[in-house]
Amino acid sequence: MGKKRKSGGRSKGSSGKSKSVQCTKCGRIVPVDKAKKYTKRVSVVEPQLARELRQQGSYIQTKVVTSHYCVSCAVHAGKVQIRQATERKTVPTRERRF
Repeated sequence: MGKKRKSGGRSKGSSGKSKSVQCTKCGRIVPVDKAKKYTKRVSVVEPQLARELRQQGSYIQTKVVTSHYCVSCAVHAGKVQIRQATERKTVPTRERRF
């Protein structure tokens, strides 16, 4: 059976086995170099109160939340879009048949 991607969908290169992380949405164990990582800054203060405090000149601390998604959950959540075969990166050495 043919191989779809030379890298296997991973970015490890020749670094051997990489550690695993758990998908935030479904709990699947995914290699860290294959998982889709998203970071988001979250404020612990409500928006109305934060607006008033900023007007007074105070600093509002935010927390960085990192979430890892497996490929199927990232597609389902809309974090990653599926590209058409013509838009994907093609290998120039051989002709592809669809």
